[in-house]
Amino acid sequence: MKKIGFLSFGHWSPSPHSKTRSGADFLHQSIDLAVAAEELGVDGAYFRVHHFAQQAGSPFPLLSAIGARTSKIEIGTGVIDMRYENPLYMAENAGAADLISGGRLQLGISRGSPEQVIDGWRYFGYAPEEGETGAEMARRHAEAFLKVIEGEGFAQPNPRPMFPNPPGLLRVEPYSEGLRERIWWGSSSNATAVWAAKLGMNLQSSTLKDDETGEPLHVQQRKQIEAYREAYKEAGHTREPRVSVSRSIFALTDDVDRAYFGRDRNSRDQVGMIDDTTRAIFGRSYAAEPDALVKQLQEDEAIQAADTLLLTVPNQLGVDYNAHVLESILTQVAPELGWR
Repeated sequence: MKKIGFLSFGHWSPSPHSKTRSGADFLHQSIDLAVAAEELGVDGAYFRVHHFAQQAGSPFPLLSAIGARTSKIEIGTGVIDMRYENPLYMAENAGAADLISGGRLQLGISRGSPEQVIDGWRYFGYAPEEGETGAEMARRHAEAFLKVIEGEGFAQPNPRPMFPNPPGLLRVEPYSEGLRERIWWGSSSNATAVWAAKLGMNLQSSTLKDDETGEPLHVQQRKQIEAYREAYKEAGHTREPRVSVSRSIFALTDDVDRAYFGRDRNSRDQVGMIDDTTRAIFGRSYAAEPDALVKQLQEDEAIQAADTLLLTVPNQLGVDYNAHVLESILTQVAPELGWR
């Protein structure tokens, strides 16, 4: 058995070829797709977070709305860029969204990806400390967030408060029990996967990873997952960790599927520079008739190693088509692989 979710980048565009023309379209359609996905039996609704772009930005209102409209599906992110986040304010938002959903929040956080503007987090009021990189600042923010959501008091109460306080130091409210165990770190390298394991976070590995060995993406990801699980075990954590990988997978079941994604039949991994110093490998797309797709996915070592698969969806093609994409995987591919 494997959990299967969808991952939306949340694009919108005024193009006549897009069915998602505005931010309002994206938000409402995302809620509708999550509702439809839950009815189909999909396990998770996840959203990327990008700032200064016509994509999903502020995740918590959307996650809260989905949590209020659904009852079973996991809701999450993949990932929130911690360079932009106030850990305490984020803890309040995450606690509220988790309580609204009844404890279904699966929050992916990370350093984030190259941004639309130079050092965009500075416009949000954040800057690295002296001698600190942006990635190090993100990890510092993440560690502060993890500490706060444990629920222990840390703030000295006012001796003359507006409302009566409980005894002792105060914590950030609302507190949601169990949320700390549902935080994931989006890792592009083996080193940060090991760091996340030591802190007891779950692991998200995307369709993009630092090219550390020159091997295919799925092989490098499988080795990353193994390193993560070994570090998690060595750290002495007792809870079973979760691991997700993301993939673009399309079952070609009709002429519409073939028109949209038939060209991806021969897709291959690609290698490029994600910034001035980082060589990255970008994962291939999978597009084929269901029987051929089953054989291809059986050979993906990272998918086999992970317990959760996030399917990237072309959200600008509309709710109905994306529901069709998910249903095709659930009914014609997943059972043949033993995932259902």
